[in-house]
Amino acid sequence: MWQHLGFVVVGLAAGVLSGLFGIGGGLLIIPVLVYFFGMSQHLAQGTTLALMIPPIGIFAAWAYWKQGNVHLVAAAFICLGFVIGGWIGAKFAHALPELLLRRSFGVLLAVVAAKMMLGK
Repeated sequence: MWQHLGFVVVGLAAGVLSGLFGIGGGLLIIPVLVYFFGMSQHLAQGTTLALMIPPIGIFAAWAYWKQGNVHLVAAAFICLGFVIGGWIGAKFAHALPELLLRRSFGVLLAVVAAKMMLGK
C-alpha cells in the first residue's frame, strides 16, 4: 500500500518536472527506483520505459501545443527514432553488467549537468 503511494508520488514529481522542463523519467524516476525502492538498474530502466507507453504526457503536450510550442513533424520523427533507438538501447543495456550500466548512467547525468551549469 505505502509502496504504491510512493510510486504515485514519484510519478507526480516526474510529471511536474516533465511538464516544466521536458524531463522526468531518466533524471528522477530511475534513481528513485534504484535507491529508494531497491530496484536494479535494469529493472528501473525497464519500468520507466514501460510507464511511457500510455500517453502520460498528453495533457502537458496539449498545454504546450495550445500555446504554439509543439513541432508536430519533429515530434513524429523523433518518436520514430525513439522507438527504434529504445529497442537498440535496451538490447545493449541487457548486455552490460549491472555496475557498469549504473556507472555509465551516472556519468551521463554528470556530463549533462556539467554542460548545463558551465555552458553558455
